[in-house]
Amino acid sequence: MSGLMVSGLRAGHGRAEILSGVDLVVEDGALACVLGPSGCGKSTLLRVIAGFHPAAAGRVSLGERTLDDGRSRLPAERRRIGYVPQDGALFPHLTVAGNIGFGLPRGRRREKAAELLALVGLDGLGDRHPHQLSGGQQQRVALARALATEPELLLLDEPFAALDAALRTELRTEVAATLRRAGATAILVTHDQEEALSFADTIAVMRAGRIAQQAAPHELYHAPADAAVAGFLGEANLVPARLDGAKADTAFGSLPLTADAGTARRGVVLLRPRQLSLTADPLPGAVRARVTRSHFRGHDHRVELRPDPQDGLPGSLIAYTDGPWPHDDAYVRAQGLAHPLDESEDTPTAVGS
Repeated sequence: MSGLMVSGLRAGHGRAEILSGVDLVVEDGALACVLGPSGCGKSTLLRVIAGFHPAAAGRVSLGERTLDDGRSRLPAERRRIGYVPQDGALFPHLTVAGNIGFGLPRGRRREKAAELLALVGLDGLGDRHPHQLSGGQQQRVALARALATEPELLLLDEPFAALDAALRTELRTEVAATLRRAGATAILVTHDQEEALSFADTIAVMRAGRIAQQAAPHELYHAPADAAVAGFLGEANLVPARLDGAKADTAFGSLPLTADAGTARRGVVLLRPRQLSLTADPLPGAVRARVTRSHFRGHDHRVELRPDPQDGLPGSLIAYTDGPWPHDDAYVRAQGLAHPLDESEDTPTAVGS
Protein backbone atom coordinates (compact mmCIF):
# COMPACT_ATOMS: atom_id res chain seq x y z
CA MET A 1 0.00 0.00 0.00
CA SER A 2 1.04 3.63 -0.39
CA GLY A 3 1.37 5.87 2.64
CA LEU A 4 2.81 5.00 6.05
CA MET A 5 2.47 1.70 7.88
CA VAL A 6 3.77 1.07 11.39
CA SER A 7 3.33 -2.42 12.82
CA GLY A 8 4.36 -3.88 16.18
CA LEU A 9 6.76 -0.99 16.79
CA ARG A 10 8.80 -1.09 19.99
CA ALA A 11 11.34 1.50 21.07
CA GLY A 12 12.78 3.01 24.22
CA HIS A 13 15.80 4.39 26.01
CA GLY A 14 18.06 1.77 27.54
CA ARG A 15 15.89 -0.70 29.43
CA ALA A 16 12.94 1.68 29.60
CA GLU A 17 10.42 0.77 26.90
CA ILE A 18 8.43 3.76 25.60
CA LEU A 19 6.65 2.26 22.59
CA SER A 20 5.10 -1.14 23.34
CA GLY A 21 3.80 -2.49 20.04
CA VAL A 22 2.45 0.50 18.10
CA ASP A 23 0.29 -0.09 15.02
CA LEU A 24 -0.52 2.90 12.82
CA VAL A 25 -1.70 3.33 9.22
CA VAL A 26 -1.75 6.65 7.34
CA GLU A 27 -2.98 6.50 3.77
CA ASP A 28 -1.37 8.51 1.00
CA GLY A 29 -2.68 12.09 0.99
CA ALA A 30 -4.33 11.82 4.44
CA LEU A 31 -3.92 14.16 7.40
CA ALA A 32 -3.51 12.03 10.52
CA CYS A 33 -3.20 12.93 14.16
CA VAL A 34 -1.56 11.07 17.03
CA LEU A 35 -3.37 12.25 20.14
CA GLY A 36 -2.46 11.51 23.73
CA PRO A 37 -1.36 12.91 27.09
CA SER A 38 2.21 13.94 27.88
CA GLY A 39 4.52 10.99 28.35
CA CYS A 40 2.51 8.47 26.32
CA GLY A 41 5.18 8.16 23.59
CA LYS A 42 3.84 10.48 20.86
CA SER A 43 7.08 12.34 20.18
CA THR A 44 9.15 9.15 20.38
CA LEU A 45 6.91 7.62 17.72
CA LEU A 46 7.52 10.61 15.45
CA ARG A 47 11.27 10.45 16.06
CA VAL A 48 11.37 6.75 15.12
CA ILE A 49 9.40 7.42 11.93
CA ALA A 50 11.68 10.35 11.06
CA GLY A 51 14.82 8.28 11.65
CA PHE A 52 16.08 10.21 14.68
CA HIS A 53 15.59 7.27 17.07
CA PRO A 54 16.02 3.52 16.39
CA ALA A 55 13.26 0.93 16.62
CA ALA A 56 13.91 -2.05 18.88
CA ALA A 57 11.40 -4.24 17.04
CA GLY A 58 8.54 -4.00 14.58
CA ARG A 59 8.46 -2.31 11.20
CA VAL A 60 8.09 1.18 9.77
CA SER A 61 7.44 1.40 6.03
CA LEU A 62 6.63 4.25 3.67
CA GLY A 63 5.15 3.15 0.38
CA GLU A 64 7.21 0.17 -0.75
CA ARG A 65 10.25 1.15 1.31
CA THR A 66 11.08 -0.28 4.73
CA LEU A 67 12.49 2.52 6.87
CA ASP A 68 13.24 0.54 10.04
CA ASP A 69 12.62 -3.07 11.05
CA GLY A 70 14.55 -3.17 14.31
CA ARG A 71 17.61 -4.61 12.56
CA SER A 72 18.39 -2.23 9.70
CA ARG A 73 17.54 1.47 9.40
CA LEU A 74 17.38 3.86 6.49
CA PRO A 75 19.21 7.08 7.46
CA ALA A 76 16.97 10.05 8.22
CA GLU A 77 18.29 12.08 5.27
CA ARG A 78 17.24 9.34 2.81
CA ARG A 79 13.68 8.86 4.07
CA ARG A 80 12.06 11.79 2.23
CA ILE A 81 10.29 12.87 5.41
CA GLY A 82 9.78 16.49 6.44
CA TYR A 83 9.75 17.48 10.11
CA VAL A 84 8.31 20.57 11.80
CA PRO A 85 9.31 20.82 15.49
CA GLN A 86 7.39 22.69 18.16
CA ASP A 87 9.60 25.79 18.03
CA GLY A 88 10.03 25.88 14.26
CA ALA A 89 13.85 25.80 14.61
CA LEU A 90 14.46 28.40 11.89
CA PHE A 91 18.03 29.50 11.18
CA PRO A 92 18.23 33.02 12.67
CA HIS A 93 21.05 34.18 10.38
CA LEU A 94 19.17 33.29 7.18
CA THR A 95 16.31 35.18 5.57
CA VAL A 96 12.88 33.62 5.24
CA ALA A 97 13.67 32.68 1.64
CA GLY A 98 17.04 31.32 2.74
CA ASN A 99 15.40 29.14 5.36
CA ILE A 100 12.89 27.74 2.88
CA GLY A 101 15.52 27.10 0.22
CA PHE A 102 18.05 25.55 2.59
CA GLY A 103 19.06 22.14 1.27
CA LEU A 104 17.76 22.75 -2.26
CA PRO A 105 19.99 23.07 -5.34
CA ARG A 106 21.07 26.70 -5.68
CA GLY A 107 19.27 27.16 -8.98
CA ARG A 108 15.87 26.20 -7.51
CA ARG A 109 15.95 28.13 -4.24
CA ARG A 110 14.49 31.47 -5.27
CA GLU A 111 11.66 30.03 -7.38
CA LYS A 112 10.73 27.39 -4.81
CA ALA A 113 10.80 29.87 -1.94
CA ALA A 114 8.47 32.23 -3.80
CA GLU A 115 6.10 29.37 -4.62
CA LEU A 116 5.92 28.17 -1.01
CA LEU A 117 5.61 31.66 0.45
CA ALA A 118 2.51 32.10 -1.69
CA LEU A 119 1.23 28.70 -0.55
CA VAL A 120 1.53 29.60 3.16
CA GLY A 121 0.26 33.15 2.74
CA LEU A 122 3.53 35.03 3.26
CA ASP A 123 4.04 36.67 -0.14
CA GLY A 124 6.65 39.41 -0.09
CA LEU A 125 8.30 38.40 3.20
CA GLY A 126 11.19 36.41 1.72
CA ASP A 127 13.82 39.05 2.60
CA ARG A 128 12.89 39.26 6.27
CA HIS A 129 14.69 37.41 9.06
CA PRO A 130 12.91 35.14 11.58
CA HIS A 131 13.11 37.69 14.41
CA GLN A 132 11.08 40.10 12.26
CA LEU A 133 8.14 37.67 12.11
CA SER A 134 5.39 36.80 14.56
CA GLY A 135 5.24 33.34 16.11
CA GLY A 136 2.52 32.26 13.71
CA GLN A 137 4.47 33.53 10.71
CA GLN A 138 7.58 31.67 11.87
CA GLN A 139 5.62 28.41 12.04
CA ARG A 140 4.35 28.97 8.50
CA VAL A 141 7.94 29.44 7.34
CA ALA A 142 8.91 26.20 9.12
CA LEU A 143 6.06 24.45 7.31
CA ALA A 144 7.17 25.90 3.96
CA ARG A 145 10.75 24.77 4.61
CA ALA A 146 9.56 21.24 5.40
CA LEU A 147 7.51 21.14 2.18
CA ALA A 148 10.35 22.52 0.02
CA THR A 149 12.00 19.14 -0.53
CA GLU A 150 8.63 17.61 -1.56
CA PRO A 151 8.64 14.94 1.16
CA GLU A 152 6.53 11.80 0.94
CA LEU A 153 5.48 12.36 4.55
CA LEU A 154 5.38 15.43 6.78
CA LEU A 155 5.63 15.16 10.59
CA LEU A 156 4.41 17.99 12.83
CA ASP A 157 5.40 17.72 16.50
CA GLU A 158 2.95 19.96 18.43
CA PRO A 159 3.77 22.94 16.17
CA PHE A 160 1.03 25.18 17.63
CA ALA A 161 1.65 24.51 21.33
CA ALA A 162 3.60 27.72 22.02
CA LEU A 163 0.99 30.01 20.42
CA ASP A 164 -1.88 31.76 22.17
CA ALA A 165 -5.33 30.14 21.86
CA ALA A 166 -6.78 32.44 19.18
CA LEU A 167 -3.70 32.25 16.96
CA ARG A 168 -3.44 28.49 17.47
CA THR A 169 -6.99 27.97 16.17
CA GLU A 170 -6.43 30.25 13.19
CA LEU A 171 -3.06 28.76 12.26
CA ARG A 172 -4.08 25.10 12.48
CA THR A 173 -6.98 25.84 10.11
CA GLU A 174 -4.59 27.52 7.68
CA VAL A 175 -2.00 24.74 7.97
CA ALA A 176 -4.59 22.03 7.33
CA ALA A 177 -5.82 23.91 4.26
CA THR A 178 -2.25 24.38 3.04
CA LEU A 179 -1.46 20.69 3.41
CA ARG A 180 -4.62 19.71 1.56
CA ARG A 181 -3.78 22.11 -1.29
CA ALA A 182 -0.30 20.59 -1.47
CA GLY A 183 -1.72 17.04 -1.43
CA ALA A 184 0.59 16.21 1.46
CA THR A 185 0.52 13.14 3.68
CA ALA A 186 1.03 14.38 7.23
CA ILE A 187 0.98 13.36 10.89
CA LEU A 188 0.28 15.91 13.61
CA VAL A 189 1.19 15.06 17.20
CA THR A 190 -0.85 16.85 19.85
CA HIS A 191 -2.42 16.52 23.29
CA ASP A 192 -5.24 18.91 22.33
CA GLN A 193 -8.49 17.06 21.55
CA GLU A 194 -10.12 19.99 19.76
CA GLU A 195 -7.03 20.39 17.60
CA ALA A 196 -7.12 16.73 16.62
CA LEU A 197 -10.84 16.65 15.85
CA SER A 198 -10.67 19.78 13.67
CA PHE A 199 -7.44 18.91 11.82
CA ALA A 200 -7.33 15.25 10.94
CA ASP A 201 -8.94 12.72 8.60
CA THR A 202 -7.94 9.97 11.02
CA ILE A 203 -6.96 10.11 14.70
CA ALA A 204 -4.89 7.58 16.63
CA VAL A 205 -5.38 7.87 20.38
CA MET A 206 -2.19 6.87 22.15
CA ARG A 207 -2.00 5.59 25.70
CA ALA A 208 0.99 4.17 27.60
CA GLY A 209 3.06 3.44 24.50
CA ARG A 210 0.26 1.89 22.42
CA ILE A 211 -2.45 3.04 20.03
CA ALA A 212 -5.71 2.49 21.91
CA GLN A 213 -7.85 3.22 18.84
CA GLN A 214 -7.48 4.71 15.36
CA ALA A 215 -10.53 5.94 13.48
CA ALA A 216 -12.10 8.92 11.71
CA PRO A 217 -12.93 11.80 14.11
CA HIS A 218 -16.70 11.24 13.97
CA GLU A 219 -16.37 7.51 14.66
CA LEU A 220 -13.84 8.05 17.43
CA TYR A 221 -16.07 10.59 19.17
CA HIS A 222 -19.33 8.65 18.90
CA ALA A 223 -17.99 5.07 19.05
CA PRO A 224 -14.84 5.04 21.22
CA ALA A 225 -13.20 1.72 22.00
CA ASP A 226 -13.34 2.10 25.78
CA ALA A 227 -14.21 4.49 28.59
CA ALA A 228 -10.73 6.03 28.68
CA VAL A 229 -10.89 6.98 24.99
CA ALA A 230 -14.45 8.28 25.50
CA GLY A 231 -13.32 10.58 28.30
CA PHE A 232 -10.22 11.75 26.46
CA LEU A 233 -12.24 12.78 23.40
CA GLY A 234 -14.45 15.32 25.13
CA GLU A 235 -16.94 15.05 27.96
CA ALA A 236 -18.75 11.77 28.42
CA ASN A 237 -21.65 10.46 30.47
CA LEU A 238 -21.06 6.79 31.22
CA VAL A 239 -24.39 5.30 32.22
CA PRO A 240 -24.85 1.84 33.81
CA ALA A 241 -27.01 -0.37 31.60
CA ARG A 242 -28.15 -3.87 30.85
CA LEU A 243 -27.05 -4.58 27.29
CA ASP A 244 -29.18 -6.97 25.27
CA GLY A 245 -28.81 -7.22 21.53
CA ALA A 246 -29.43 -3.84 19.92
CA LYS A 247 -30.81 -2.09 23.01
CA ALA A 248 -29.69 -0.90 26.43
CA ASP A 249 -31.96 -0.73 29.44
CA THR A 250 -30.96 2.31 31.48
CA ALA A 251 -32.38 4.68 34.06
CA PHE A 252 -33.60 6.69 31.06
CA GLY A 253 -35.52 3.70 29.72
CA SER A 254 -34.64 1.54 26.74
CA LEU A 255 -32.18 3.15 24.30
CA PRO A 256 -31.04 1.85 20.89
CA LEU A 257 -27.36 0.97 20.59
CA THR A 258 -24.82 1.97 17.95
CA ALA A 259 -23.86 -1.70 17.61
CA ASP A 260 -25.32 -5.04 18.64
CA ALA A 261 -24.06 -5.89 22.11
CA GLY A 262 -24.77 -9.61 21.80
CA THR A 263 -26.12 -11.64 24.70
CA ALA A 264 -27.54 -9.90 27.75
CA ARG A 265 -24.96 -8.56 30.19
CA ARG A 266 -24.26 -5.67 32.49
CA GLY A 267 -22.19 -2.81 31.18
CA VAL A 268 -22.09 0.92 30.60
CA VAL A 269 -23.12 3.04 27.65
CA LEU A 270 -21.78 6.36 26.43
CA LEU A 271 -24.09 9.36 26.15
CA ARG A 272 -22.45 12.60 25.10
CA PRO A 273 -23.64 15.76 26.92
CA ARG A 274 -25.60 16.97 23.88
CA GLN A 275 -27.65 13.78 24.00
CA LEU A 276 -29.15 14.91 27.31
CA SER A 277 -31.99 17.41 27.39
CA LEU A 278 -33.32 19.21 30.48
CA THR A 279 -36.92 19.89 31.43
CA ALA A 280 -38.59 21.29 34.52
CA ASP A 281 -41.43 18.77 34.21
CA PRO A 282 -41.38 15.07 35.22
CA LEU A 283 -41.90 13.71 31.69
CA PRO A 284 -41.81 9.98 30.87
CA GLY A 285 -38.26 8.63 30.75
CA ALA A 286 -36.85 11.63 32.62
CA VAL A 287 -34.51 11.30 35.62
CA ARG A 288 -34.66 13.81 38.46
CA ALA A 289 -31.34 15.58 39.19
CA ARG A 290 -30.02 18.49 41.21
CA VAL A 291 -28.04 21.19 39.43
CA THR A 292 -24.66 21.43 41.16
CA ARG A 293 -22.98 23.89 38.80
CA SER A 294 -23.68 25.73 35.58
CA HIS A 295 -21.59 28.11 33.52
CA PHE A 296 -21.04 29.23 29.96
CA ARG A 297 -18.53 27.36 27.81
CA GLY A 298 -18.21 28.94 24.42
CA HIS A 299 -21.72 29.76 23.23
CA ASP A 300 -23.48 27.12 25.32
CA HIS A 301 -24.50 26.77 28.93
CA ARG A 302 -22.82 23.77 30.55
CA VAL A 303 -24.81 22.19 33.38
CA GLU A 304 -23.44 19.69 35.89
CA LEU A 305 -26.08 17.53 37.54
CA ARG A 306 -26.22 15.08 40.43
CA PRO A 307 -28.98 12.56 39.78
CA ASP A 308 -31.07 10.97 42.49
CA PRO A 309 -29.14 7.84 43.67
CA GLN A 310 -32.34 5.80 43.61
CA ASP A 311 -32.36 6.05 39.82
CA GLY A 312 -29.16 4.02 39.60
CA LEU A 313 -27.00 6.90 38.37
CA PRO A 314 -24.37 7.58 41.04
CA GLY A 315 -21.95 10.41 40.41
CA SER A 316 -22.71 13.26 38.05
CA LEU A 317 -24.02 14.02 34.57
CA ILE A 318 -23.10 16.77 32.14
CA ALA A 319 -25.54 18.45 29.76
CA TYR A 320 -25.67 21.57 27.59
CA THR A 321 -28.54 24.01 27.15
CA ASP A 322 -29.09 26.93 24.79
CA GLY A 323 -29.34 29.39 27.67
CA PRO A 324 -28.95 29.57 31.46
CA TRP A 325 -30.85 26.94 33.42
CA PRO A 326 -32.96 28.91 35.94
CA HIS A 327 -33.81 26.11 38.40
CA ASP A 328 -31.98 24.24 41.16
CA ASP A 329 -33.48 20.98 39.92
CA ALA A 330 -34.08 19.45 36.52
CA TYR A 331 -35.48 16.36 34.86
CA VAL A 332 -33.01 14.84 32.42
CA ARG A 333 -33.96 12.88 29.31
CA ALA A 334 -31.67 10.96 26.93
CA GLN A 335 -31.96 10.82 23.16
CA GLY A 336 -30.11 9.33 20.21
CA LEU A 337 -27.99 6.19 20.07
CA ALA A 338 -26.12 4.90 23.11
CA HIS A 339 -22.68 3.40 22.53
CA PRO A 340 -21.81 0.25 24.54
CA LEU A 341 -18.56 0.20 26.52
CA ASP A 342 -17.04 -2.49 28.69
CA GLU A 343 -17.88 -1.96 32.33
CA SER A 344 -15.06 -0.84 34.66
CA GLU A 345 -15.27 -0.91 38.43
CA ASP A 346 -13.71 2.54 38.78
CA THR A 347 -15.45 4.19 35.82
CA PRO A 348 -17.17 7.45 36.91
CA THR A 349 -20.56 8.44 35.50
CA ALA A 350 -19.23 11.63 33.90
CA VAL A 351 -15.69 12.01 32.62
CA GLY A 352 -13.76 14.24 30.25
CA SER A 353 -12.26 17.65 29.83
